Amino acid sequence: MFIMHIALQGCLRAHDVEYGLTADTGGHIRYLLELAQASARDHDIERIDIVTRAFDTDFTDGDYRSGLEYVSPKVRIIRLPTPDPAYRSKEDLWDQLPAFSDALVDYIGTLARAPDVLHAHYADAAHVAADVKQRQGIPFVFTAHSLGQPKRDYAAAAANTPSAQASRALDRRIHTENQALRDASLVIASSRDEAELQYAQYPDYEPGRIRVIRPASDLQAFARSQPNDRVHALLSRFLNEPDKPALLAIARPVTRKNLASLVRAYGESPELQAQANLVILAGGRQSLDALEPEIADNLREMLELIDHYDLYGRVAYPKQHHGADVPAVYAWARERGGLFANVAFNEPFGLTLLEAAAAGLPVIATDSGGPNDIIEQCHNGVLVNPCSTHAIASAATALFDDRERWLACQAGGRKATAVFNWARHVDYYHRLLNRLCGVGPKRAPVERACPDAMLVCDIDGTLVGCSQGVTHFNAWQASQSRLRFGVATGRSFHSALLILEQSGIAWPDFLITSVGAEIYRLAPDGVAYVRDTRWAEQIDRGWDRAAVADVLDRVPGLIAQSPLEQRQHKISYLCEPDTDIAPRLRAQLADHGLEARLIHSNDRCVDVLPIHASKGAAVAYLAEDTGTHHERVYVAGDSGNDLEMLQTLPCAIVVANYRDGLNKAAGLGHAYFARATHARGVIEGVAHFQAQCHVS
Repeated sequence: MFIMHIALQGCLRAHDVEYGLTADTGGHIRYLLELAQASARDHDIERIDIVTRAFDTDFTDGDYRSGLEYVSPKVRIIRLPTPDPAYRSKEDLWDQLPAFSDALVDYIGTLARAPDVLHAHYADAAHVAADVKQRQGIPFVFTAHSLGQPKRDYAAAAANTPSAQASRALDRRIHTENQALRDASLVIASSRDEAELQYAQYPDYEPGRIRVIRPASDLQAFARSQPNDRVHALLSRFLNEPDKPALLAIARPVTRKNLASLVRAYGESPELQAQANLVILAGGRQSLDALEPEIADNLREMLELIDHYDLYGRVAYPKQHHGADVPAVYAWARERGGLFANVAFNEPFGLTLLEAAAAGLPVIATDSGGPNDIIEQCHNGVLVNPCSTHAIASAATALFDDRERWLACQAGGRKATAVFNWARHVDYYHRLLNRLCGVGPKRAPVERACPDAMLVCDIDGTLVGCSQGVTHFNAWQASQSRLRFGVATGRSFHSALLILEQSGIAWPDFLITSVGAEIYRLAPDGVAYVRDTRWAEQIDRGWDRAAVADVLDRVPGLIAQSPLEQRQHKISYLCEPDTDIAPRLRAQLADHGLEARLIHSNDRCVDVLPIHASKGAAVAYLAEDTGTHHERVYVAGDSGNDLEMLQTLPCAIVVANYRDGLNKAAGLGHAYFARATHARGVIEGVAHFQAQCHVS
C-alpha cells in the first residue's frame, strides 16, 4: 500500500523538529512523523510520502525549501511550492490552497503509481485532499488534530472576543472542517470526546464514519528517564527552594494551552505555593518581539502574572531548553514528588500527558478532550475544569497532600506505554485503510450467505472478560455464515467499538448502543456504520427529553454522569445503592405526566430512555426488519442491564459469570444458564438452542 499524508501547517522536517518555533509547530508533527515510521515497519506498506508546503523563513536557519527529504528508506517528505514563498500560519494559508492542489495533482501525475489513499491532517489539508479525490478518485482519511468549534466555545467561556479578522478566519476553518466531515471516506478521532461531543456540533456529523484510534507515542525514553545535572542547572537557578515538589507544565504558549490560568491558579493559592514550585517549559525564544503575535502575547501575559503575584523564586520559566532534555525534566519533577499539569481549554488528545505518565508523574488535566480517555485507561490523575483556577489549585493541593493517591496515580500511569503503543495503533489503522482501499475481508451484512439467524450479545462481562474465550468466539463466529452477529450495550457507539477493538472481537454486523437508544449497521463498504434513523424516529414519539431531565435533575442524590454518557435518547445518572430507586423515579415522572423507561444496573447507574426504547425492543425491531424469526434470535447477557432483553426474547442466554441476581429475576424461566463464562458461555447457549430447534 502507498499512503500519502498531506500536512501543511508548521515547520515540518525529518529530524530535530523545532517545536514551539511557531504557533503551528506542535504535537501533530511529532504524531505524524512517528505514525509514518511506525506504518513503515509493516511489510505490506510499500511507500509513505508526507507532502507539505515549501517556504522560506527569516526566523530560523532550518531548510524548509528543499523539495525532498528522507525520514527513512520508505518515508520521505515532499515539499511543493505555492505562489507566496513565505511561511504562513494556518489562518493565512487559505489563498495558497488552490495552487497547492494543482501542484499535488501534477506531482501525483509524475509517479509510477498513484497513492492508494490520502491522509489529510487539519482542515486545510482536507480541503486539498477533497479536491484531489474529486479529480483523481483517490479516497481520503481526515484527522483534525484540533477543531475550530471548540476553540470558539472556550473563547466564549473565557469572554475572549476575537478580532473581526480572527473571527472570519475561524468561521472559514469551521466551515472547511464541516466539508471535511462530509467529503472524507473515513474520519479518525483521537478520543471519544472529539468523536461524540466536538464533531457532534457540526452539521455534517455522521458518527458511523468516525473511528477513534487513540494516538500512540514512543514513550520508552520517558519510561527510562532520569534527572541530570544540566536540567537541574536549567531549572534550579530560578528557584529559592529547588528541591520542593514541582508543578510542571510543558506546552506551546498559545491561547488554547491556557498557561495563564495555571499561573493564576498558582498565584491565587498560598497553600499551593507552600507545597510546590511552578515550572513551565513554553518552547524556545530569543526576543519576544521576534515571535508570532499570539505566542508573544501569551508569554507577555504569563510574565506579567508572575510579576503581579510576585512569584519570583517560586516559578521557573527558562527561555531555551533542548528537546533531548525533556524526559529528564519529567524525571526531575518526579524525583521531587511533583505533578504534571495540562489545563488547556481543549486538548484533542494530550501527548504530554502520556509522556508524564510513562515517566511516573501523576497529572492534573483538562476535562475537555482526550485526557478523559487517558485517565479512564490509566487512572493516573485528576480531571479539572480548565476555566476554574480554584478547581486547578484545589486538585493539585489535594494530590500533593495525599501520598497514597499520588503513588496509585504513578503506578497507573506506567501502563501508558502498553496501552498507547504504535504497534496497536497502526494495526487498527492499516486494517481500516485496507478495507477502505478494497484490500482484505469485508463483512457487510449484505454479503453474507443468506443469514437466517441472529446473535446479539452484551459486551462487558459477556463477550469481554476472558481473552481465550474471545479467541475461541472469533473462530466460531467466523464459521457461522448464516448467523448475523451484533452487540447490545449500554456503551456509546464509539465506546463500544473501542472495547471491541481493544478486546480483539470481530467487527459486528450491527450495534445496539446506549441501552437500546441507538442502532448502527455496518455499511456495504465494510468500514463505516450507518445510524438507523427510522429507529430514532420511532422511539422519539412521546419523548420530552428536556422535561424528563428537568424533573430528575432535582432529585436529591441523583448525579448526572459526564456529558460523554448523555444522548438525545438517553439520560444517565449515578446514584447511591438503592434497589427501589427506579420505581420511585417512575412515580415522580408520572406525577408530572411523563413516561420513560428506567434501567438501574451495577448498583449505582441509572439510565433513562424513551418509553419505547430498550435493548429488547431494538433487537425485536432488527429481527422484524431483517425477516428473522424470533425463535432464531439468540440474546446473551450477564447483568441487570441486559434483563429486559433476556426477558423479551425466547432464546435467552445467561453466561455463568452473571451478576445482579439474574438467577432470581422474574421472567427468565425460559433462559439458558450456561456453565461456561463469558464468550464460551455464549457459544454454549447458542448450541443449546440450535439443538432444541433441530429436535423440534
